[in-house]
Amino acid sequence: MTEIAVTNFGEHEGEKVFLFTLSNSKGTRISVTNYGCIITELWVADRQGNQDDIVLGFDKLSNYQTGHPFFGAIAGRCANRIAEGQFALNNKNYTLAKNEIITGQHLHGGIKGFDKYLWHAEVTQKNGVVFSRLSPNGEEGYPGNLKVEHSIHLTDDNRIVLEFMAETDMPTIVNMVNHSYYNLDGHKGKIENLELEINADFYTPVDEKTMLPNGEILGVKNTAFDFTHRQKIAEAMKKRPNHDFDVNYVLRKNNSSSPDVTLYSPQSGRKMEIYTTCPAVQFYNGFKLSNKIWNGKEGHRYQAFSGLCLETQSFPDSIHYPHFSNISLYPGEKYYSRTEHLFTIGG
Repeated sequence: MTEIAVTNFGEHEGEKVFLFTLSNSKGTRISVTNYGCIITELWVADRQGNQDDIVLGFDKLSNYQTGHPFFGAIAGRCANRIAEGQFALNNKNYTLAKNEIITGQHLHGGIKGFDKYLWHAEVTQKNGVVFSRLSPNGEEGYPGNLKVEHSIHLTDDNRIVLEFMAETDMPTIVNMVNHSYYNLDGHKGKIENLELEINADFYTPVDEKTMLPNGEILGVKNTAFDFTHRQKIAEAMKKRPNHDFDVNYVLRKNNSSSPDVTLYSPQSGRKMEIYTTCPAVQFYNGFKLSNKIWNGKEGHRYQAFSGLCLETQSFPDSIHYPHFSNISLYPGEKYYSRTEHLFTIGG
């Protein structure tokens, strides 16, 4: 039986912010706030039964409010990049906020994306919390009034279930993700010794300067991006000149029962399996975290490779490539995605 506790987490623009903590019989505990739907903590047992917090973040709301690299937050309306912040839909041109200064692109929903709003929250009878808000027409340049729901549930068999739902009254684009940074060894080390497997034979290459897809879909075989078999992340990083990964993988989706992604720690024994309805996953190894000083939870200073992201999503910049996954949403349609994270002790 999952228990849910609600506590105060501060204030945002004169309104109270709450922290919702879900815990199950295995001792797994996840905390999420209605400010940006941010997952602030995730405590999971290792092979010895010891609990560690395995996501990066802050102890205080104020740290999230002053800007951060999307620690644990929802990214939307559209996660990832949209070229030059422009797109056309139904013969109409739209201009979005260009908030990634280095590349000049639209990133993760804009200057004030979904991660910077206070969401309505409701505890459900299904062991979780449902967050909702109305994103008005024109917000960050996006067309249409978008009704959004994001639910987070914790089950007794140690699954965290993330669901995203949306409806619109005008043609628009949607691609929402959770942007948690994971380290299965807690805050004790970096992610190089973790082992990763991604059920994907293809990836979408990008221009190294703009980080935008070039429209190609290439095979991972004989490249540094090949995680079709579980391997230590450090070994893959050696094959990259700057040890960097920020790559969109095209998931196989062969209707098997195999996880789409597996992350394992030989040190702690923790294993995280990801199952998703999304067509792709972005693997980011946190190489940019050293660009700024991030003083995280319990005094830990986050640096490059302190945590990694596995963002289940549609392809980046899909609106500009018809052969990529569809991110358009029309009136009468329902946007829906579901991602499960299963935590076990592996080998």
